[in-house]
Amino acid sequence: KLTYYTPEYETKDTAFLAAFRVTPQPGVPPEEAGAAVAAESSTGTWTTVWTDGLTSLDRYKGRCYHIEPVLGEKDQYICYVAYPLDLFEEGSVTNMFTSIVGNVFGFKALRALRVEDLRIPTAYIKTFQGPPHGIQVERDKLNKYGRPLLG
Repeated sequence: KLTYYTPEYETKDTAFLAAFRVTPQPGVPPEEAGAAVAAESSTGTWTTVWTDGLTSLDRYKGRCYHIEPVLGEKDQYICYVAYPLDLFEEGSVTNMFTSIVGNVFGFKALRALRVEDLRIPTAYIKTFQGPPHGIQVERDKLNKYGRPLLG
């Protein structure tokens, strides 16, 4: 059963929403590919972990909630995945990107995978303190204006 593919799931304002362009391996249905992306980038693992019984994996798992074909591209799909806020460490860009894109790109069920879009919830953005001397000082040092700065 594809427990990470949940088309009935309704997204929440506090969820991270990612859109992945997926090209499954021949013979792999798009639902299985989308579920694999959601699982591999959240709580899925290929082995039994003794800590699984200590927490509700359902609370932390990513969910592929919608899949649509890419117009004009054979065997390519946009898979939409929602991740719960509790899955991520507060104030950590590294943790966020490692979780969402860290290990999933080498997954064997997929021929190709690319992140097309990512919505970061406001509740998570508010966990970042920002630079100690203020953003304007950093922008002046870097001479970078009018765009986000990640670091």
